Amino acid sequence: MNRVDRRKIEEAVFKVMMVGSTLLIIAVLVVILATVVVKGMAAMNLAMITQTPKGGYYLGKEGGVLNAIVGSVYLAGGATVLAILIGLPVVLYLNVYAKRGGRLAAFTRFSFDVLWGVPSIVYGAFGFTLMLFFGLGASLLGGIIAVALLILPIMCRAMDEVMRMMPKELLDASYSLGATRLETAMKVAVRQALPGILTAVLIAFGRGIGDAASVIFTAGFSDSIPYSLFRPAATLPLAIFFQLGTPFPEVRERAYASALILTVVILAISVVSRLLARRFTRHIVR
Repeated sequence: MNRVDRRKIEEAVFKVMMVGSTLLIIAVLVVILATVVVKGMAAMNLAMITQTPKGGYYLGKEGGVLNAIVGSVYLAGGATVLAILIGLPVVLYLNVYAKRGGRLAAFTRFSFDVLWGVPSIVYGAFGFTLMLFFGLGASLLGGIIAVALLILPIMCRAMDEVMRMMPKELLDASYSLGATRLETAMKVAVRQALPGILTAVLIAFGRGIGDAASVIFTAGFSDSIPYSLFRPAATLPLAIFFQLGTPFPEVRERAYASALILTVVILAISVVSRLLARRFTRHIVR
């Protein structure tokens, strides 16, 4: 067998492996979605999304998971806002103020990579420690802080990668026209990276709304809709966990309906992020 034939065989083998891997990923996604949809639709009804759990809900009685839906939106939304307020200035500093290739920028990015790999239960434990230190009980505020810490490195790293692709000449042009660093950061860098920033924010929101480990000790759980930052808040992941843990078949079926609601929310976030990114891409300088 000559060298040309060997290279053709290698090319064919790796092509088959790549196609097979792609089909496997698609098949896994389809199976998961089909399982959630089929089992979830069997228990889905209007009460699931319009009512809070009534007495004996976890024993098979009437009610829904409106408390968990609203609590998840409150928690993930608050955590996302907090993460933006902390993360966006850091990313702008790394890409506009800090020296490119400097040690501080490299160390900060390395720290984000390390924090990204920390398990969410660790963030929950750390948030629980902070709550004990300040004398707080399980509350919506505690959950927001824990989830914000969880999604902060994800959001920052995603926004940073987008801004690093920004042409350096664009910033130099802004400086040459007399703009300050702050004006360049807010009016040039943010506008240029806006599609990526929106995508990073929505990805972080989706990660936060679907996490259970970081809120199990911090947000607690409640059958009512939270009306204060200092009250416990239910979330959809924990509602699914508690419903699957009951010995009643009716309640376990409702867990799949709750999982279907959560899946629809995540898919909607993914679609919205794609549409927004496509819409704002027209303002990007290539």
